[in-house]
Amino acid sequence: MTFEEFKAAQTERGILIDDVMEDQLNSYASYLKEYNEKINLTAITEYEEVLDKHFYDSLLAIKEELKGNLADVGTGAGFPGVVLKIVCPSLHVTLIEPIQKRCVFLESLIDRLGLQGIEVINERGEDYSLKHREEFDYVTARAVSNLNNLIEVCGALVKKDGYFICLRGKEGRKEIDRADKAIGTMGFVIEWIEDEKLFNGDQRVISYFRKVRSTPLKYPRKYNIMKKSPL
Repeated sequence: MTFEEFKAAQTERGILIDDVMEDQLNSYASYLKEYNEKINLTAITEYEEVLDKHFYDSLLAIKEELKGNLADVGTGAGFPGVVLKIVCPSLHVTLIEPIQKRCVFLESLIDRLGLQGIEVINERGEDYSLKHREEFDYVTARAVSNLNNLIEVCGALVKKDGYFICLRGKEGRKEIDRADKAIGTMGFVIEWIEDEKLFNGDQRVISYFRKVRSTPLKYPRKYNIMKKSPL
């Protein structure tokens, strides 16, 4: 995937990439490859793959204009949170990442790209959510964690009538079916679900879970308890 192909694909989806965004995304890709030589951030560092498997993949989270504030739980090297910030500049983004070395990279990246209205939190998602219940319009996660646990970790952060944006692979619909109890327990309904494909043909399932009632105060539980007894 070339940048022109990436840009054209986003235009078809109603996402306009201007010159500033293009410069920031290209700087991101370059810095990701450079920094990855110091610490292992991602196995994907080649430019065309970064465009497809990181940037294009991240932007599948957008089905409508994102306004307000967003938390990206387990952001890693900034996906999808930093990419969404670049393309939605007015969005306030909180990047939550438990590994300190990755947080150092993210702080450095934000400074390099000149981004404002974005912060990095070095903390586990379930610990952060206990202190920031129902503060966010959107919460995203691209983690490989069991979906039942992921919903429990992320769900308490979402405001009533806000959304948990779920980014999953080709088995996503099956995972969502198995997580039906967790979705309901955490106060969500499935509002929208769509099958998508990356430029290389890899399948993705993107869904918006809308919060219709507050999450019970006993959630989220400690992560070791979640693992032993998922919802």
